[in-house]
Amino acid sequence: QVHLVESGGGLVQPGGSLRLSCAASGFTLSSSGMNWYRQAPGKQRELVAAITRTGDVTNYADSVKGRFTISRDNAKNMVYLQMNSLKPEDTAVYRCNAARFGFWGQGTQVTVSS
Repeated sequence: QVHLVESGGGLVQPGGSLRLSCAASGFTLSSSGMNWYRQAPGKQRELVAAITRTGDVTNYADSVKGRFTISRDNAKNMVYLQMNSLKPEDTAVYRCNAARFGFWGQGTQVTVSS
């Protein structure tokens, strides 16, 4: 049974940092590119960051470029999103996605507020 489980969200002040984790099970993580998406209330889902199967190529939305870093550890079946210099507009539910298979996690809430 496939599972993607996100963790690491929470409440943080503007300018702060969080590290999101996505634990994968039930499939071979190295067989799929992985994405982080986010969706804020009343807004469309946004692709935040993407990473290839081996981690050699990454891409970011312009809104997070230079602040967020996606990474993966295939041996540990983990995908990460390091988020620095957080802004209130980063507030959203963040979900990881296995691009090849269309698997989704349940999401983790990130709230940036003073």
